[in-house]
Amino acid sequence: MPVRPITNALTIDVEDYFQVSALAPYIPRHEWPQRPCRVERNVERILLMLDESRVRATFFTLGWIAERYPQLVKRIAAAGHEVASHGFGHERASDLSRAAFAADIWRAKLLLEDISGQRIRGYRAPSFSIGADNLWAFECLAEAGHQYSSSIYPIRHDHYGMPDAPRFAHRVQHGLLELPVTTARFLDRNWPASGGGYFRLLPYALSRWLLRQVNLHDGQPAIFYFHPWEIDAAQPRIPGLSFKTRFRHYVNLQHTEGRLRRLLADFRWGRMDEVFLGAGSGGATA
Repeated sequence: MPVRPITNALTIDVEDYFQVSALAPYIPRHEWPQRPCRVERNVERILLMLDESRVRATFFTLGWIAERYPQLVKRIAAAGHEVASHGFGHERASDLSRAAFAADIWRAKLLLEDISGQRIRGYRAPSFSIGADNLWAFECLAEAGHQYSSSIYPIRHDHYGMPDAPRFAHRVQHGLLELPVTTARFLDRNWPASGGGYFRLLPYALSRWLLRQVNLHDGQPAIFYFHPWEIDAAQPRIPGLSFKTRFRHYVNLQHTEGRLRRLLADFRWGRMDEVFLGAGSGGATA
């Protein structure tokens, strides 16, 4: 029976298949413009799915994508979704100097505001790359005018993670609200419960159970995320990938959309700004 006591936050990280951090050793950044882009068709499928389910979500959008596909950003905003920032060039915050990080987030924020007509309140670091060694990034985000970040994943992972961080919404530098993606706590450990590759790998019933634990046991809204390329089983296959990278990227792509439709029916969903900031339409740019 569907569970609907709490409104959870549904988020989409708008990037294309060739921009995934795990594929960076195989796809040089200078090749991005020559790669066949599939993000438009995939986001259109997502917008249709959300419209059919009457769900509004937050789209953490790369400036690189917005610059090339401004009409896509406008369609997201016109459909009533929140446009938020995923930075400009999908560079991990942990790989950038403070000055380079500040330049990246300012560039993305101003571009997204200009295209969408929305005030850009939220930011998510590529690959959840804010951690103990670069907490100064929060100060940069506050200085740029962001109200919240969703850049910490409180788990252990070989590419990211800050397992000792608070699991739920908390204030960081300069009043910025950090909204970590969702984990479930049992056996004295945080377990991923918020989407991405885990959602494709794990049985749907387990993903649903983990989210229910957060809603019912912790009494907290969950934050779920996925990428447009994760519903695209026909995307080009990148040659030469290691077994682990190939498995993580391509596992169960053909089943993701069906699972997402079940997820939309089993829980109540909304935008990040509505769930955590109490915002309405997102507001026009000043």
